[in-house]
Amino acid sequence: SAPSQRADRQHGPYFVVVAMASQLKNALQNNRAALYATGAAVGAAAASATTVTFMSESVLHPPSYPWRHRGWFASFDHGALRRGFQVYREVCATCHSLEFIRWRELAGVTHTKEEVAALAKECMVMDGPDKEGEMFERPAKPYDKMPSPYENDQQGAAANGGALPPDLSVMVGARHEGHDYVFALLTGYMDKPAGKEMMETLNYNPYFPGGGIAMPPPLQDDGVEYPDGTPATISQQARDVVQFLHWSSEPELEDRKKTAMLYMTSIFFMILGSGYHKRWKWSSVKTRKIAYVKS
Repeated sequence: SAPSQRADRQHGPYFVVVAMASQLKNALQNNRAALYATGAAVGAAAASATTVTFMSESVLHPPSYPWRHRGWFASFDHGALRRGFQVYREVCATCHSLEFIRWRELAGVTHTKEEVAALAKECMVMDGPDKEGEMFERPAKPYDKMPSPYENDQQGAAANGGALPPDLSVMVGARHEGHDYVFALLTGYMDKPAGKEMMETLNYNPYFPGGGIAMPPPLQDDGVEYPDGTPATISQQARDVVQFLHWSSEPELEDRKKTAMLYMTSIFFMILGSGYHKRWKWSSVKTRKIAYVKS
């Protein structure tokens, strides 16, 4: 009957759900101001969370410069590589190393084999042990690594105020748009803008994250003397050393491009041959006509 159904509803789960919904509605209506305040607080917290400033945001992104060696069919300017090695050796090598480059890899790239052997002999490397078990120094040979300016990382950090100069072997490849970044970094030193808080021992460079970099401006006009007579401006030195550092990060780049061209040419003719074979093989099938005749 109807009275019994109403009694079941009053004592069943249906009544409980309806009662909870009614209480929630009354609470929202009576505490509307508190609800709005809570929403505003949550919104303010979310807005403040999205305005966190990271050090990586306080950096000027470098412009895109034209580099002739970046095309699919382009190669390095080996004159620039030779000049870039000179800049590295006379300027950068006082603090930075090229751990993954050996002297012999310069042969045919920046110097002849004879020149490489002569350059290597100018450096002394630790070798041994000898027959008496003692370590000794000897002139470097083409198979030796490029010398490091410091014997260990601790010595390098101590000589530079606690900041260890990074190895430059793969610097261009390790940075996003490394060519543009390194060039902009080398040529982007300027006076600190007003209001910029920075340690007194740091130098201002807008292309470095945070703006403060421990390395002082490494390049100066006529800081090196190019044997080929190229004017040694700051931008010219930066351009040359960037190309050399790109080669050091990818010494196999030109060989890889040559191999890729060989493979792509082979694949192209394979596709042509496969297409012709397919058309010839299936021509008799595709031109066949099937007719049904009533018996």
